[in-house]
Amino acid sequence: MKGFDPSNLFPMTKIAEIESVIEFVASINEQKDCLLSQDKTQDQPGILWFNIDVPKGHGIKAGDRVRVTIEKI
Repeated sequence: MKGFDPSNLFPMTKIAEIESVIEFVASINEQKDCLLSQDKTQDQPGILWFNIDVPKGHGIKAGDRVRVTIEKI
């Protein structure tokens, strides 16, 4: 279908976008790891950080810079 954009079927509202350096990667089990970006920002109320599980094979290591986007669909 010409001009069809599937992203319009499920419009998303962006809640937050966090760009940060990964502090460490923890192995949870044989299927997933946990990425943590906390640093010293936990003491600053306006700064966002995350602790999120991701499937193995992601290739991310401590020190890598990443972006996490939270959207409501």
